[in-house]
Amino acid sequence: MPQRIVVGVTGASGAVYAVRLLERLKALGCETHLVASPAGVLNVHHELGLDRRELEALAHTAYNPADVGAAIASGSFASSAMVIAPCSMKTLAAVAHGFSDSLLARAADVTLKERRRLVLMVRETPFNLAHLRNMTAVTEMGGVIFPPLPAFYHRPTTIDELVNETVERVLSLLGVAAATPTPWTGL
Repeated sequence: MPQRIVVGVTGASGAVYAVRLLERLKALGCETHLVASPAGVLNVHHELGLDRRELEALAHTAYNPADVGAAIASGSFASSAMVIAPCSMKTLAAVAHGFSDSLLARAADVTLKERRRLVLMVRETPFNLAHLRNMTAVTEMGGVIFPPLPAFYHRPTTIDELVNETVERVLSLLGVAAATPTPWTGL
């Protein structure tokens, strides 16, 4: 069976990470289950020129963000992991406080309660104290906070290279065996 990954998309800047993750997961044969908030779709359109239909076409299955009765809202849905890319501070707060009023927040809550890997690609700077406390709360629950900060030791020359390397690091955190992040080999 292919590895099942739930992908959430929110309205924070960084839609390229969501699209590149979906593309890469598809190329690796993973089964993706997408839930994009209305603000997430708006931002995908603003930053990349894609509409909801085009975004959803990148996933195996896409869900209405208001459908809290969808399969991914239950712990009995056997996924390997979940990533929210990008993750807004609003969604971070919902996850940190168990406020599952949307399918996206509920799926993240289920991921944590089932002790599966949850990676949040939080996008906001600078952080205020509420952001930091929410990140701490999610970390204490077992989630991984992964701001998409670029690495430079592999000497990237394009934005694409920066995005791709970040995506590979996230795939590795999600437990995707075929991920190919560039390792640090020393000086």
